[in-house]
Amino acid sequence: MDFEQTAISRLREGAELSERYYQKPLIVLYSGGKDSEVVLDLARKSNIRFTVHHSHTTADAPQTVYHIRNVFKDLENQGIDCRISYPYYKGKRTNMWDLIVQKNIPPTRIIRYCCTVLKTPYGKKSVCSSGVRWDESIRRKKTRGTLETMPSDKSKKIILTNDNADRQEIIQKCEKNFKIMVNPIVDWSDEMLWDYIDSNHLCINSLYSCGFGRVGCIGCPMAGKKRESEFAQYPLYKQLYIRAFDRMLQVRKEKGLKNKLNWKNGLDVYHWWIEDGILSGQMS
Repeated sequence: MDFEQTAISRLREGAELSERYYQKPLIVLYSGGKDSEVVLDLARKSNIRFTVHHSHTTADAPQTVYHIRNVFKDLENQGIDCRISYPYYKGKRTNMWDLIVQKNIPPTRIIRYCCTVLKTPYGKKSVCSSGVRWDESIRRKKTRGTLETMPSDKSKKIILTNDNADRQEIIQKCEKNFKIMVNPIVDWSDEMLWDYIDSNHLCINSLYSCGFGRVGCIGCPMAGKKRESEFAQYPLYKQLYIRAFDRMLQVRKEKGLKNKLNWKNGLDVYHWWIEDGILSGQMS
């Protein structure tokens, strides 16, 4: 199986769906990480119409922000439409720190409102491509496909995990009001990904050469124990979270919300949130 050509075929299919249903180019979602870097390069090779979009989460590492600026500058010089969107919540601009206060609880592996607000709203009534891969987690292996529909009613979501001829027929039966996701490299292994990056001499985020295995929000709960090393490298982000937790506790008190874990201040919340075992009686 030629994985590169298969990925290109998936992108072309996504571009065809986009032109047919929405009369606009495929949207390449770009995070600044290695996976989206590969998808962007494949889109260039596909000879399709596409635009590039980045959702600014406000919690990315500085290296990621600078890398995205440089990539988008090059894309603009090549005449490729690229856009950065900034997060809104309840009609107002927001960021990770204000969102924590507004939600009255830190983001967790289960309560992932941060992704919902900061990353995923863009692309309604569109066909988008992403760098999602099954190799990244068991959960993604079970819940993500080569092509997906993203309706507002999640019970009606369709996940296709193969490249058979029934794909377009299934999509044609669906309404036009939702996002369609194409994941062209979903079945690529880590080794295949790095081989592609090396053989095509792609310029990737400098964080990977600094020992980072993933690129995303600093302090993301999905990063597990790696968060401690991230905060050691970016202490200002740690302070931003602690200040947000202090403000969150004040708002919770004003609203009369219970403090079942007896958090005294934002630092207590931080230790609970990062699960470092410092708090006495800390729940796992």
